[in-house]
Amino acid sequence: MSRERWRAVKEMRIADVARLAGVSTATVSRVLSDPDKVRQKTHDLVMEAVKRSGYIPNSTAQKLRTRRTMNVLVIAPRLTNPVFAEILRGVDDELTRLGYGIIIGNLDNRREREARYVDLALSRQVDGVLLLTGYVPENGTRSMREAGLPIVAMCAAIEDDKIPNVVVQDREASRRAVTFLSELGHRRFGYISGTPGSIIEAERFAGFQEGIAAAGFGREDFVRWEGPFVFSTGVAAAEAFLKMKDRPTGIFAACDESAIGFIKRVRAERVRVPQDVSVIGFDGIEFADYTEPTLTTFRQPLYELGHVGADVLMKLIRGEMKSADWNVRLPLTLLERDTTGPVLHKDYKSLRRSTL
Repeated sequence: MSRERWRAVKEMRIADVARLAGVSTATVSRVLSDPDKVRQKTHDLVMEAVKRSGYIPNSTAQKLRTRRTMNVLVIAPRLTNPVFAEILRGVDDELTRLGYGIIIGNLDNRREREARYVDLALSRQVDGVLLLTGYVPENGTRSMREAGLPIVAMCAAIEDDKIPNVVVQDREASRRAVTFLSELGHRRFGYISGTPGSIIEAERFAGFQEGIAAAGFGREDFVRWEGPFVFSTGVAAAEAFLKMKDRPTGIFAACDESAIGFIKRVRAERVRVPQDVSVIGFDGIEFADYTEPTLTTFRQPLYELGHVGADVLMKLIRGEMKSADWNVRLPLTLLERDTTGPVLHKDYKSLRRSTL
């Protein structure tokens, strides 16, 4: 760019953008500071003029006028989990559309890392908070609630009337997993848990137990292996599975990572999937599309989850809704693939329960 052109860009003012767009300076200011309050046609007209002119909005001045930081804090337990990565993509796209920035707090599954993000909220360096943790962080003496900022819980619900929850139907999907396996003839089940104590694990295991009861089975008809939402939990479950004489034939894993870890380990010992054991995962991460065999799983609408969560938070920030007005539970999709099939072992018909 020439020196003359650079000088021209730097000297562009909001009045110049208004003249190019054929609107008032107040309309340009409204589009730049609060785009949701203008018509889409007007928004597009003004933004095209901004692009043509090279006008650079004064973000500092905008923040002073609105008394907003134009930033949102998102706290996730572990960013290496592909579930959170996809949710964050949905959050970021929605915030970017509205002119907001995103600050990502990665706890890396360590509670001691919470303090800095609590302090960030208490010092009002953000306008709102999105929590994927299932609880409200604390710094040892104070809670993030004390900041008085709008908070929305995503993925993992928080029981608080002032905090909207944007989650998925964990319990219903887990119940359906048992129904699906029982209809394939499975009568002995395995459950690979998620992180003990987490609200997500509690919901998924509750749904699994409901499915067991609804299908006419009892506690003696399934085995549960505990561990966090990671690949190694599935590997550990597989080690225990391989030592069993009366092995389950239908396995439901509370996350895709542990399902994949389980499958890899048992196949290394020449256990066939799904001929010897069927496996269902939970999440629908992209990696599950490329496993061998491809994983039957419940796909969460992760991008939509992030998009909706960000939208709810922005409505709270702008005062367009009250916290109690919103609680969203999004449905999941069962992707039936190659890790599930009918029971093939020779003696399953002689088991004490007949096929449903």
